[in-house]
Amino acid sequence: MADRRAQALAAPAAKLIKVLTVNIHKGFTALNRHFMLHELREAVRAVGADVVFLQEVAGSHSRHASRYTDYPADPHHEFLADRIWPQHAYGRNAVYADGHHGNAVLSKFPISHVENRDVSISGPERRGLLHCVLEAPEGQIHAVCVHLSLLEAHRRRQMQMLCELVRQDMPAQARVVVAGDFNDWRRRAHDVLKHGAGLQEVFVQAHGKAARTFPAHLPLLRLDRIYVANARSHRPLSLPRRPWSHLSDHAPLAAEISW
Repeated sequence: MADRRAQALAAPAAKLIKVLTVNIHKGFTALNRHFMLHELREAVRAVGADVVFLQEVAGSHSRHASRYTDYPADPHHEFLADRIWPQHAYGRNAVYADGHHGNAVLSKFPISHVENRDVSISGPERRGLLHCVLEAPEGQIHAVCVHLSLLEAHRRRQMQMLCELVRQDMPAQARVVVAGDFNDWRRRAHDVLKHGAGLQEVFVQAHGKAARTFPAHLPLLRLDRIYVANARSHRPLSLPRRPWSHLSDHAPLAAEISW
């Protein structure tokens, strides 16, 4: 007993990292009725996350910029990061006549590496895995922001590409957080990512099932996820229904992870 107590006292204290993921729907509410990016920025700030994973982030949109007087001149991930998250990365996926959108990561830690891996399969859907290496005080964290296809056959292949990214491009004992919109309404991703990449979903581990996140005003589908690997511990965080229920078409997820 004394030896165990001495070992516990000698072990370094676990460092808690708070993460948040949300599909911001290009700054609009469901059905594009209202532009809510300013209100969404305040809600994101209130969570106090160290790392934020964002999907459907507008890099530019000339038509919206001409229609809305409060439309930011900066890309939306920079507008959201402002002075709170000094480090940020953007992966452009979908490009069209008026502009482009993709995934983004905001970080309070330095970002030493960024890769936006194209996992588009075919057709008009363009998808990417935004992989960032964060230099946290306790060591590197590999953060991957995900937005998978609406088509199940494409999602299956994209999940395999995600597993390959984790297995081939990260050290075996790497600290890994994968978060975003998986569009996995059939809940196939848990087994694929567990067996293929050693990833565990935070809400599944805590509650036996993923969290309902879509549609935000009355969540029914379990589309959004936070997966981790090689963490000491992790737990989901409860976020208030308001104001999130009217800021986007997806509800956010948050978790604390210790390394």
